[in-house]
This record gives sequence, C-alpha cells and structure tokens, in this order.
Amino acid sequence: MLKMSNKTYDTLKWITWILLPALEVLIAGIFSLYGLPNGEKVVGTIALIDAFLGTLLKKSSDAYTGDGELIVDTSNPDRDIYSIAIEDYPEVLADKDQVMLKVKHPEHMKES
Repeated sequence: MLKMSNKTYDTLKWITWILLPALEVLIAGIFSLYGLPNGEKVVGTIALIDAFLGTLLKKSSDAYTGDGELIVDTSNPDRDIYSIAIEDYPEVLADKDQVMLKVKHPEHMKES
C-alpha cells in the first residue's frame, strides 16, 4: 500500500494535473514554432512521467480509507441520527486542514 502525507499528495496532484500537462503544451509549441528537433520525444517523455505519477496518485487514493466514518442511522422514522467514529488517534485530526469521513449506513448493511 502506497501511503503519503496530504501535502505530498496535493503537491504531486498539482504537478500531475497542472504543471506537466502545461509543460507538454509549452514545449510542443516552442519546438514546433522554432523547428527544433525531437520535440515529440521530449513531450512524450514528459507524458510518460505524467502517466506514471497519475498511476501512483490513483493507487494512493484507492488505499486511503479516510479519517473515520459518518454513521447515518435512519431506522428511527421520526429523525435520522448521525454519529462520527474516529478509529486511530483523533488528536492528529487537529493538525489537518480537512478531514475525510466515509458515510456508513448500518441499516443497509443488515439487508445484504
């Protein structure tokens, strides 16, 4: 399982989604405009690196289980009850800018 900090993930995501595609277009344009050789090889190399980083980010994202669960209990016809379950070290949440909770519906799990 590939784990990385939120900051590392966000930085790699910016590089993969913004920087490298913009660099590919810039280099393709410059090489074409000035008739420089091997532009497609340079752009292709950047595209391969971009695809590699995108794969790492996808694997990391798939492995991320979140910070806890938002449990939604709709079994009471009068009102829904919401609770949050944090499994590991809730004190680390105070240092985060964002928290991700998976939504869990216990009554749906009983039907399966």
